[in-house]
Amino acid sequence: MKKEHEIKRLDSTKVIFILKGILIGGIAGIIVSLFRLAIEKMMAHIVTFYLWFRENPLWLIPWILVMLSFACIVGLLIKSEPDIKGSGIPQVEGTLQGEISLRWFSVLWKKFIGGILSVGSGLFLGREGPSIQLGAMVGQGFSEITQASTSEKKIFISSGAAAGLGAAFNAPIAGLLFVIEEVHHHFSPLIWLTSLTAALTANLISLNFFGLRPVLFIANVPSLPLKEYGWLIGLGVLLGLLGYVYQLVLLSLPRWYKHTHLPEYLYGIVPFLLIVPIAFFFPHYLGGGNQIVLALGERNLSLNLLIFLFLLRFIFSMVSYGANLPGGIFLPILTLGALIGGIYGTMLHQWAGLDAQFIRDFAIFAMAGYFTAIGKAPLTAIILVTEMVGNITHLMPLAVCSLTAYVVNDLLGGNPIYESLLERLLKGLLPSITGNKTIIEFPVTAESTLDGTMVRDFNWPKEMLLISIRRGSSEILTHGDTVMKVGDLLMILTDEGYTQKIKKQIRERSDAAIAKKQDKAISD
Repeated sequence: MKKEHEIKRLDSTKVIFILKGILIGGIAGIIVSLFRLAIEKMMAHIVTFYLWFRENPLWLIPWILVMLSFACIVGLLIKSEPDIKGSGIPQVEGTLQGEISLRWFSVLWKKFIGGILSVGSGLFLGREGPSIQLGAMVGQGFSEITQASTSEKKIFISSGAAAGLGAAFNAPIAGLLFVIEEVHHHFSPLIWLTSLTAALTANLISLNFFGLRPVLFIANVPSLPLKEYGWLIGLGVLLGLLGYVYQLVLLSLPRWYKHTHLPEYLYGIVPFLLIVPIAFFFPHYLGGGNQIVLALGERNLSLNLLIFLFLLRFIFSMVSYGANLPGGIFLPILTLGALIGGIYGTMLHQWAGLDAQFIRDFAIFAMAGYFTAIGKAPLTAIILVTEMVGNITHLMPLAVCSLTAYVVNDLLGGNPIYESLLERLLKGLLPSITGNKTIIEFPVTAESTLDGTMVRDFNWPKEMLLISIRRGSSEILTHGDTVMKVGDLLMILTDEGYTQKIKKQIRERSDAAIAKKQDKAISD
């Protein structure tokens, strides 16, 4: 009888969180869809203006003043709310780790306006990172209005983030995987359930705005023959190398921008001025780059044009993102990947006799591989590209290319770009007691020494208390002789300000125990 009562309580909890996920996803879907629609409409008008400027070049002078005014407006928004800078994904991760405290409403409306002005003006920035932060702020606002607990707050923020990506790309499954793989790094039942519900709801709303066609729909892409799979290894190696270069350059941008001697909140003046000549000569290549990916899907571009577009987009996307403007690198990375794949496929066609129809295949595979190399989230990359392209027949080559790129970047010492950006954001900040208690989940993985270890035999950090273990659908109250197993979720009580420190110390002490065992085995 007691067991039936517990099952009913658990089921009712899941239903409640599903309903809350629907509400968060609905609100986030509306906001992100309006954000996406405003950017697309503004971009269309911007392209029309620049085509008209070609016949009336004198009007570029007052237009430069318009661009300067946009830069100043966005700069003032950044000055008043620094947490709207960049994609917003590192800020969301920092919030979930208890390292950063965001003012949700201030971030929400200022990111909305700043993102539209920055991305809609044609700068080489993506809308996806800001969409994730907008969705996350909806989740945080919902948690604060409903006075949710700290653990529930994290679930709602995660759900909002998933909804933001789902609405931005019409890719709800990728939104869920992004939250699990990139943000939390482990599987939690309530998080995945609520996040999937929110992402699906947001996607349904987005489809009513933009239709059923995938964002980067590429029709009639043939399946790559098995005999050509060897080329995927070479492409993966190239993407791993170029992904590492991308990480190095992106993380060095603040040092370069200091040479402008501008206040940090006015760095945006540089890209807003530079976009004018770029847009005057190349009005159809502005923004995140989805139009370039679609062009690669429709026809084969010349090798010289592909190389030129890659260099142009690589350099100016760095200039755009380095200015701390409210815009992301998600879609620009995918565009660069598609160009690399196009270059690689075109060279194989010209020099190795590859059938020209397979050039599009390499462009698709390279999108996932390049994002994997930079973001170190292969599952998200594979499913994201699959959902956006609207074709599930390429999962195997996508996986081969992504895995190779991941391994190569890892061997070079590359780190996940969003984690690196978060570390830079938190540099110099020490963990402090906030007074807010929270329960964090720590997974026991196959490679961890926690597997098979009694609770009393592990050297736990002093700022925490292990209160229970979630094993499957049941929860176990821990004792000193409780044995931890693979797949367990450790429920740890700590202060919100120490969450990241606790996780890091447990990982480090587990790794140290592994190294000690290996040294002992060698000596024996």
